[in-house]
Amino acid sequence: MPTFSGPRTADPRSARPGGVLKPPPLPEPHRLTTATQLTLFTATRDFRRFDRELHADLANPWLVRSRQAARVLGEARGWSRWITSDVNRALVIVLSGFREGESIRYSELFPALRVRGLPVVRTAEVLDRLGLFVDDRAPAVDRWLERKLDGMAPGIHRAVEAWVRTLLDGGPRSEPRSRHTTWAYLGEIQPVLLEWSRRYGHLREVTREDIIAARDAVTGKQRESRIVALRSLFRHTKKSGQIFRNPTIRIRVPRQTGGVLQALVQADIDEAIATATTPDIRLIVALAAVHAARPKMIRTMQLEDVDLGNRRVTVGGHVRPLDDLTHRAVLDWLGYRRSRWPNTANPHLLITQKTAVELGPAGKLWTTRATRNLTATLEQLRVDRQLEEALTHGADPLHLALVFGIDEKTAIRYADSARALLEQAAEHSTVPSAKELGPER
Repeated sequence: MPTFSGPRTADPRSARPGGVLKPPPLPEPHRLTTATQLTLFTATRDFRRFDRELHADLANPWLVRSRQAARVLGEARGWSRWITSDVNRALVIVLSGFREGESIRYSELFPALRVRGLPVVRTAEVLDRLGLFVDDRAPAVDRWLERKLDGMAPGIHRAVEAWVRTLLDGGPRSEPRSRHTTWAYLGEIQPVLLEWSRRYGHLREVTREDIIAARDAVTGKQRESRIVALRSLFRHTKKSGQIFRNPTIRIRVPRQTGGVLQALVQADIDEAIATATTPDIRLIVALAAVHAARPKMIRTMQLEDVDLGNRRVTVGGHVRPLDDLTHRAVLDWLGYRRSRWPNTANPHLLITQKTAVELGPAGKLWTTRATRNLTATLEQLRVDRQLEEALTHGADPLHLALVFGIDEKTAIRYADSARALLEQAAEHSTVPSAKELGPER
Protein backbone atom coordinates (compact mmCIF):
# COMPACT_ATOMS: atom_id res chain seq x y z
CA MET A 1 0.00 0.00 0.00
CA PRO A 2 1.51 3.32 -0.97
CA THR A 3 2.36 5.77 1.90
CA PHE A 4 1.66 9.50 1.91
CA SER A 5 4.71 11.65 2.50
CA GLY A 6 3.15 15.12 2.14
CA PRO A 7 3.08 17.56 -0.74
CA ARG A 8 6.06 17.55 -3.01
CA THR A 9 8.11 20.69 -2.90
CA ALA A 10 8.70 22.16 -6.28
CA ASP A 11 12.30 22.41 -7.42
CA PRO A 12 13.15 26.12 -7.42
CA ARG A 13 15.24 25.70 -10.55
CA SER A 14 12.08 24.75 -12.47
CA ALA A 15 10.48 28.11 -11.76
CA ARG A 16 12.89 29.92 -14.06
CA PRO A 17 13.68 29.28 -17.74
CA GLY A 18 16.73 27.09 -18.06
CA GLY A 19 16.22 25.77 -14.53
CA VAL A 20 19.18 27.68 -13.01
CA LEU A 21 18.71 30.12 -10.04
CA LYS A 22 20.79 33.28 -10.32
CA PRO A 23 22.61 34.42 -7.19
CA PRO A 24 21.33 37.62 -5.52
CA PRO A 25 23.11 40.82 -6.49
CA LEU A 26 26.01 41.91 -4.32
CA PRO A 27 25.41 45.01 -2.13
CA GLU A 28 26.83 48.28 -3.31
CA PRO A 29 30.21 48.96 -1.69
CA HIS A 30 30.26 51.81 0.86
CA ARG A 31 31.99 54.81 -0.65
CA LEU A 32 33.62 57.54 1.48
CA THR A 33 32.25 60.89 0.42
CA THR A 34 34.91 62.95 2.19
CA ALA A 35 38.42 62.14 3.24
CA THR A 36 39.21 62.58 6.95
CA GLN A 37 42.55 62.69 8.69
CA LEU A 38 42.58 61.40 12.24
CA THR A 39 44.62 63.29 14.82
CA LEU A 40 47.58 61.24 15.99
CA PHE A 41 48.90 63.76 18.51
CA THR A 42 48.67 67.49 19.29
CA ALA A 43 51.85 69.44 18.79
CA THR A 44 52.51 72.53 20.88
CA ARG A 45 52.99 75.63 18.81
CA ASP A 46 55.73 78.11 19.60
CA PHE A 47 54.47 81.60 18.83
CA ARG A 48 57.72 83.10 20.08
CA ARG A 49 59.21 82.52 16.63
CA PHE A 50 56.58 84.72 15.00
CA ASP A 51 57.94 87.33 12.60
CA ARG A 52 55.38 89.90 11.55
CA GLU A 53 57.00 90.55 8.16
CA LEU A 54 57.13 86.84 7.30
CA HIS A 55 54.13 85.32 9.06
CA ALA A 56 51.46 88.00 9.45
CA ASP A 57 48.22 87.21 7.58
CA LEU A 58 45.90 90.15 8.18
CA ALA A 59 43.28 88.67 5.84
CA ASN A 60 42.77 85.56 7.99
CA PRO A 61 38.99 85.47 8.67
CA TRP A 62 39.47 84.45 12.29
CA LEU A 63 41.89 87.30 12.83
CA VAL A 64 39.41 89.75 11.31
CA ARG A 65 36.62 88.46 13.56
CA SER A 66 38.80 88.57 16.66
CA ARG A 67 39.86 92.16 16.04
CA GLN A 68 36.22 93.16 15.69
CA ALA A 69 35.43 91.38 18.95
CA ALA A 70 38.36 93.13 20.63
CA ARG A 71 37.08 96.51 19.50
CA VAL A 72 33.59 95.82 20.92
CA LEU A 73 35.01 94.52 24.20
CA GLY A 74 37.39 97.46 24.49
CA GLU A 75 34.56 99.96 24.05
CA ALA A 76 32.54 98.19 26.74
CA ARG A 77 35.47 98.07 29.20
CA GLY A 78 36.91 101.49 28.47
CA TRP A 79 40.24 100.29 27.10
CA SER A 80 42.73 102.96 26.17
CA ARG A 81 44.11 103.10 22.65
CA TRP A 82 47.39 101.63 23.92
CA ILE A 83 45.65 98.58 25.38
CA THR A 84 43.60 98.13 22.21
CA SER A 85 46.75 98.36 20.10
CA ASP A 86 48.57 95.78 22.25
CA VAL A 87 45.66 93.34 22.08
CA ASN A 88 45.53 93.69 18.28
CA ARG A 89 49.25 92.96 18.05
CA ALA A 90 48.77 89.86 20.19
CA LEU A 91 45.88 88.64 18.03
CA VAL A 92 47.99 89.00 14.89
CA ILE A 93 50.67 86.79 16.46
CA VAL A 94 48.39 83.92 17.49
CA LEU A 95 45.79 83.99 14.70
CA SER A 96 47.70 84.74 11.51
CA GLY A 97 48.07 81.03 10.71
CA PHE A 98 44.91 79.89 12.46
CA ARG A 99 42.70 77.27 10.78
CA GLU A 100 39.14 76.15 11.36
CA GLY A 101 38.80 73.67 14.21
CA GLU A 102 41.99 74.64 16.02
CA SER A 103 42.26 76.22 19.45
CA ILE A 104 44.76 78.38 21.31
CA ARG A 105 45.97 76.99 24.62
CA TYR A 106 47.18 79.10 27.53
CA SER A 107 50.51 77.26 27.57
CA GLU A 108 51.09 78.47 24.00
CA LEU A 109 49.73 81.99 24.53
CA PHE A 110 51.53 82.99 27.72
CA PRO A 111 55.22 82.64 26.74
CA ALA A 112 54.74 84.33 23.36
CA LEU A 113 52.95 87.39 24.75
CA ARG A 114 54.85 87.74 28.01
CA VAL A 115 58.23 87.97 26.23
CA ARG A 116 56.84 90.84 24.13
CA GLY A 117 55.11 92.60 27.04
CA LEU A 118 51.62 92.10 25.55
CA PRO A 119 48.45 91.59 27.65
CA VAL A 120 47.78 87.88 28.18
CA VAL A 121 44.53 88.07 30.16
CA ARG A 122 42.74 90.48 27.83
CA THR A 123 43.86 88.60 24.73
CA ALA A 124 42.64 85.35 26.24
CA GLU A 125 39.29 86.98 27.00
CA VAL A 126 38.86 87.97 23.35
CA LEU A 127 39.77 84.46 22.17
CA ASP A 128 37.41 82.93 24.72
CA ARG A 129 34.52 85.01 23.41
CA LEU A 130 35.04 83.42 20.01
CA GLY A 131 35.37 79.92 21.47
CA LEU A 132 39.04 79.62 20.47
CA PHE A 133 40.71 79.58 23.90
CA VAL A 134 41.52 76.54 26.05
CA ASP A 135 42.83 77.16 29.57
CA ASP A 136 45.13 74.19 30.17
CA ARG A 137 46.55 75.50 33.43
CA ALA A 138 46.24 73.37 36.53
CA PRO A 139 43.81 75.04 38.98
CA ALA A 140 45.58 76.94 41.75
CA VAL A 141 43.62 75.06 44.40
CA ASP A 142 44.94 71.76 43.04
CA ARG A 143 48.53 72.94 43.31
CA TRP A 144 47.93 74.26 46.81
CA LEU A 145 46.21 71.05 47.90
CA GLU A 146 49.01 68.93 46.46
CA ARG A 147 51.59 70.86 48.49
CA LYS A 148 49.56 70.64 51.69
CA LEU A 149 48.85 66.91 51.40
CA ASP A 150 52.40 65.95 50.47
CA GLY A 151 53.81 63.42 52.95
CA MET A 152 50.49 62.11 54.25
CA ALA A 153 49.62 58.41 54.27
CA PRO A 154 47.51 57.35 51.26
CA GLY A 155 44.41 56.60 53.32
CA ILE A 156 44.62 59.92 55.18
CA HIS A 157 45.48 61.72 51.93
CA ARG A 158 42.29 60.52 50.20
CA ALA A 159 40.04 61.32 53.14
CA VAL A 160 41.46 64.82 53.65
CA GLU A 161 41.33 65.64 49.93
CA ALA A 162 37.65 64.64 49.75
CA TRP A 163 36.93 66.77 52.82
CA VAL A 164 38.71 69.84 51.44
CA ARG A 165 36.96 69.61 48.07
CA THR A 166 33.59 69.32 49.81
CA LEU A 167 34.40 72.45 51.81
CA LEU A 168 35.27 74.32 48.63
CA ASP A 169 32.56 73.03 46.30
CA GLY A 170 29.81 72.00 48.71
CA GLY A 171 27.97 68.71 48.82
CA PRO A 172 24.47 67.25 48.59
CA ARG A 173 23.59 68.60 52.05
CA SER A 174 26.28 71.19 52.70
CA GLU A 175 26.94 74.66 51.40
CA PRO A 176 30.44 75.56 50.12
CA ARG A 177 32.67 77.40 52.55
CA SER A 178 34.92 80.31 51.68
CA ARG A 179 38.46 79.66 50.49
CA HIS A 180 39.88 81.45 53.53
CA THR A 181 37.97 79.14 55.89
CA THR A 182 39.19 76.08 54.00
CA TRP A 183 42.79 77.31 54.03
CA ALA A 184 42.59 78.04 57.75
CA TYR A 185 41.11 74.62 58.56
CA LEU A 186 43.71 72.63 56.64
CA GLY A 187 46.58 74.86 57.71
CA GLU A 188 45.66 74.37 61.36
CA ILE A 189 45.56 70.56 61.33
CA GLN A 190 48.21 69.82 58.68
CA PRO A 191 50.98 69.24 61.31
CA VAL A 192 48.67 66.88 63.18
CA LEU A 193 47.83 64.91 60.03
CA LEU A 194 51.50 64.59 59.10
CA GLU A 195 52.31 63.31 62.58
CA TRP A 196 49.48 60.78 62.39
CA SER A 197 50.69 59.64 58.96
CA ARG A 198 53.90 58.39 60.55
CA ARG A 199 51.89 56.04 62.76
CA TYR A 200 48.63 55.36 60.94
CA GLY A 201 47.56 54.55 57.42
CA HIS A 202 43.94 55.74 57.71
CA LEU A 203 41.85 58.09 59.82
CA ARG A 204 39.82 55.17 61.20
CA GLU A 205 42.88 54.31 63.33
CA VAL A 206 42.84 57.69 65.10
CA THR A 207 41.60 57.43 68.67
CA ARG A 208 40.01 59.82 71.11
CA GLU A 209 43.33 60.05 72.95
CA ASP A 210 44.99 61.26 69.74
CA ILE A 211 42.42 64.04 69.44
CA ILE A 212 42.95 65.13 73.05
CA ALA A 213 46.73 65.10 72.57
CA ALA A 214 46.41 67.25 69.45
CA ARG A 215 44.15 69.66 71.35
CA ASP A 216 46.45 69.96 74.36
CA ALA A 217 49.53 70.56 72.19
CA VAL A 218 48.40 74.17 71.63
CA THR A 219 46.88 76.85 73.81
CA GLY A 220 44.50 79.76 73.64
CA LYS A 221 42.49 80.47 70.55
CA GLN A 222 44.44 77.88 68.57
CA ARG A 223 42.99 75.07 70.69
CA GLU A 224 39.48 76.05 69.69
CA SER A 225 40.44 76.42 66.01
CA ARG A 226 42.12 73.00 65.95
CA ILE A 227 39.15 71.19 67.48
CA VAL A 228 36.71 72.93 65.14
CA ALA A 229 38.75 71.82 62.09
CA LEU A 230 39.18 68.24 63.35
CA ARG A 231 35.50 68.01 64.17
CA SER A 232 34.65 69.12 60.63
CA LEU A 233 37.06 66.57 59.10
CA PHE A 234 35.83 63.57 61.10
CA ARG A 235 32.19 64.55 60.71
CA HIS A 236 32.65 64.49 56.92
CA THR A 237 34.52 61.17 56.90
CA LYS A 238 31.89 59.58 59.16
CA LYS A 239 29.09 60.89 56.95
CA SER A 240 30.77 59.54 53.81
CA GLY A 241 31.31 56.10 55.37
CA GLN A 242 35.12 56.24 55.51
CA ILE A 243 35.27 55.73 59.28
CA PHE A 244 33.03 53.85 61.70
CA ARG A 245 33.02 56.27 64.62
CA ASN A 246 33.82 59.92 65.20
CA PRO A 247 36.57 60.31 67.85
CA THR A 248 35.91 64.06 68.26
CA ILE A 249 32.45 63.58 69.81
CA ARG A 250 32.08 65.17 73.28
CA ILE A 251 35.55 66.72 73.19
CA ARG A 252 34.96 70.32 74.18
CA VAL A 253 37.09 73.41 74.31
CA PRO A 254 35.93 76.45 76.30
CA ARG A 255 35.19 79.28 73.89
CA GLN A 256 37.73 82.05 74.19
CA THR A 257 36.13 85.32 75.15
CA GLY A 258 37.75 88.41 73.73
CA GLY A 259 39.14 90.99 76.07
CA VAL A 260 37.81 94.45 76.56
CA LEU A 261 37.97 96.44 73.34
CA GLN A 262 39.98 99.65 73.65
CA ALA A 263 39.32 102.94 71.93
CA LEU A 264 42.01 104.69 69.95
CA VAL A 265 43.62 107.83 71.28
CA GLN A 266 43.16 110.99 69.30
CA ALA A 267 46.83 111.14 68.32
CA ASP A 268 46.52 107.80 66.48
CA ILE A 269 43.42 108.96 64.66
CA ASP A 270 45.10 112.24 63.68
CA GLU A 271 48.04 110.27 62.29
CA ALA A 272 45.70 108.20 60.11
CA ILE A 273 43.92 111.33 58.89
CA ALA A 274 47.25 112.94 58.00
CA THR A 275 48.03 110.07 55.63
CA ALA A 276 44.80 110.64 53.68
CA THR A 277 46.31 112.95 51.06
CA THR A 278 44.60 111.58 47.92
CA PRO A 279 40.87 111.33 47.07
CA ASP A 280 40.79 107.55 47.19
CA ILE A 281 42.50 107.29 50.59
CA ARG A 282 40.31 110.01 52.05
CA LEU A 283 37.20 108.11 51.01
CA ILE A 284 38.56 104.81 52.33
CA VAL A 285 39.41 106.33 55.72
CA ALA A 286 36.03 108.05 55.93
CA LEU A 287 34.14 104.83 55.23
CA ALA A 288 36.09 103.00 57.93
CA ALA A 289 36.14 105.74 60.57
CA VAL A 290 32.58 107.04 60.12
CA HIS A 291 30.58 104.08 58.81
CA ALA A 292 32.61 101.23 60.40
CA ALA A 293 33.11 99.54 57.04
CA ARG A 294 35.41 96.56 56.78
CA PRO A 295 38.15 96.68 54.11
CA LYS A 296 36.34 94.06 52.03
CA MET A 297 33.10 96.06 52.18
CA ILE A 298 34.96 99.16 51.04
CA ARG A 299 36.62 97.61 48.00
CA THR A 300 33.46 95.78 46.87
CA MET A 301 31.12 98.78 47.12
CA GLN A 302 29.28 99.59 43.89
CA LEU A 303 28.52 102.99 42.39
CA GLU A 304 24.83 102.32 42.94
CA ASP A 305 25.49 101.99 46.68
CA VAL A 306 25.95 105.77 46.88
CA ASP A 307 22.74 107.82 46.61
CA LEU A 308 23.90 111.42 46.55
CA GLY A 309 20.42 112.85 45.95
CA ASN A 310 18.91 111.26 49.05
CA ARG A 311 22.18 111.42 51.03
CA ARG A 312 22.28 107.65 51.58
CA VAL A 313 25.07 105.11 51.39
CA THR A 314 24.83 101.31 51.52
CA VAL A 315 27.68 99.65 53.42
CA GLY A 316 27.66 95.87 53.54
CA GLY A 317 23.99 95.76 52.56
CA HIS A 318 23.03 98.19 55.36
CA VAL A 319 21.67 101.60 54.38
CA ARG A 320 23.08 104.53 56.37
CA PRO A 321 22.70 108.32 56.14
CA LEU A 322 25.51 110.04 54.25
CA ASP A 323 27.22 112.55 56.56
CA ASP A 324 28.90 115.73 55.35
CA LEU A 325 32.45 114.40 55.69
CA THR A 326 31.80 111.25 53.66
CA HIS A 327 29.67 113.24 51.19
CA ARG A 328 32.57 115.56 50.39
CA ALA A 329 34.96 112.60 50.14
CA VAL A 330 32.64 110.82 47.69
CA LEU A 331 32.27 113.92 45.51
CA ASP A 332 36.05 114.47 45.42
CA TRP A 333 36.67 110.84 44.48
CA LEU A 334 33.97 110.73 41.79
CA GLY A 335 35.37 113.89 40.23
CA TYR A 336 38.87 112.41 40.18
CA ARG A 337 37.60 109.09 38.84
CA ARG A 338 35.67 110.82 36.04
CA SER A 339 38.68 112.84 34.92
CA ARG A 340 41.16 109.98 35.28
CA TRP A 341 39.14 107.17 33.68
CA PRO A 342 36.27 108.74 31.73
CA ASN A 343 35.48 105.61 29.70
CA THR A 344 35.67 102.96 32.43
CA ALA A 345 32.79 100.53 32.72
CA ASN A 346 33.78 99.12 36.12
CA PRO A 347 30.72 99.27 38.42
CA HIS A 348 32.76 99.41 41.65
CA LEU A 349 33.04 102.68 43.52
CA LEU A 350 36.80 102.42 44.06
CA ILE A 351 38.93 101.42 41.09
CA THR A 352 42.62 101.40 40.25
CA GLN A 353 44.62 101.77 37.06
CA LYS A 354 44.42 97.99 36.63
CA THR A 355 40.73 97.48 37.45
CA ALA A 356 39.62 100.55 35.47
CA VAL A 357 39.76 98.43 32.29
CA GLU A 358 38.19 95.40 34.00
CA LEU A 359 35.04 94.70 36.00
CA GLY A 360 36.47 93.35 39.26
CA PRO A 361 37.09 95.10 42.59
CA ALA A 362 40.35 96.63 43.78
CA GLY A 363 42.82 94.43 45.60
CA LYS A 364 43.05 94.04 49.36
CA LEU A 365 46.61 95.38 49.60
CA TRP A 366 45.67 98.47 47.57
CA THR A 367 42.76 99.21 49.90
CA THR A 368 44.75 98.89 53.14
CA ARG A 369 48.03 100.41 51.93
CA ALA A 370 47.56 103.86 53.54
CA THR A 371 47.20 102.75 57.17
CA ARG A 372 49.08 99.45 57.02
CA ASN A 373 51.94 100.44 59.36
CA LEU A 374 49.93 102.74 61.62
CA THR A 375 48.30 102.02 64.96
CA ALA A 376 44.98 103.25 63.57
CA THR A 377 44.57 100.73 60.76
CA LEU A 378 41.31 100.45 58.87
CA GLU A 379 40.24 97.59 61.13
CA GLN A 380 41.09 99.59 64.27
CA LEU A 381 39.22 102.61 62.94
CA ARG A 382 36.18 100.41 62.37
CA VAL A 383 36.35 98.99 65.90
CA ASP A 384 36.87 102.45 67.38
CA ARG A 385 33.81 103.83 65.58
CA GLN A 386 31.51 101.09 66.87
CA LEU A 387 32.93 101.33 70.38
CA GLU A 388 32.45 105.10 70.37
CA GLU A 389 28.81 104.59 69.39
CA ALA A 390 28.37 102.16 72.29
CA LEU A 391 29.95 104.60 74.76
CA THR A 392 27.84 107.49 73.52
CA HIS A 393 24.46 105.71 73.58
CA GLY A 394 24.71 103.81 76.84
CA ALA A 395 26.05 100.44 75.63
CA ASP A 396 22.79 99.35 74.00
CA PRO A 397 23.33 96.24 71.80
CA LEU A 398 20.05 96.78 69.95
CA HIS A 399 21.08 100.30 68.98
CA LEU A 400 24.45 99.06 67.66
CA ALA A 401 22.79 96.34 65.61
CA LEU A 402 20.39 98.84 64.05
CA VAL A 403 23.03 101.47 63.31
CA PHE A 404 25.77 99.26 61.85
CA GLY A 405 23.86 96.15 60.78
CA ILE A 406 26.02 93.82 62.91
CA ASP A 407 24.83 90.55 64.45
CA GLU A 408 23.68 90.31 68.04
CA LYS A 409 26.82 88.57 69.37
CA THR A 410 29.09 91.29 68.01
CA ALA A 411 26.78 94.00 69.33
CA ILE A 412 26.77 92.42 72.79
CA ARG A 413 30.56 92.27 72.83
CA TYR A 414 30.84 95.98 72.01
CA ALA A 415 28.25 96.77 74.64
CA ASP A 416 30.10 94.73 77.28
CA SER A 417 33.37 96.47 76.43
CA ALA A 418 31.69 99.86 76.69
CA ARG A 419 30.28 98.99 80.13
CA ALA A 420 33.69 97.82 81.31
CA LEU A 421 35.31 101.04 80.13
CA LEU A 422 32.59 103.14 81.79
CA GLU A 423 32.97 101.23 85.06
CA GLN A 424 36.72 101.69 84.89
CA ALA A 425 36.25 105.41 84.37
CA ALA A 426 33.76 105.60 87.25
CA GLU A 427 36.30 104.02 89.62
CA HIS A 428 38.62 106.94 88.89
CA SER A 429 35.79 109.40 89.50
CA THR A 430 36.08 110.87 86.03
CA VAL A 431 33.78 111.00 83.06
CA PRO A 432 36.14 110.98 80.06
CA SER A 433 35.08 111.14 76.46
CA ALA A 434 35.23 108.16 74.19
CA LYS A 435 38.62 109.16 72.78
CA GLU A 436 40.11 109.65 76.25
CA LEU A 437 39.29 106.05 77.17
CA GLY A 438 42.00 104.64 74.92
CA PRO A 439 45.11 103.01 76.35
CA GLU A 440 47.88 105.28 77.55
CA ARG A 441 50.98 105.31 75.42
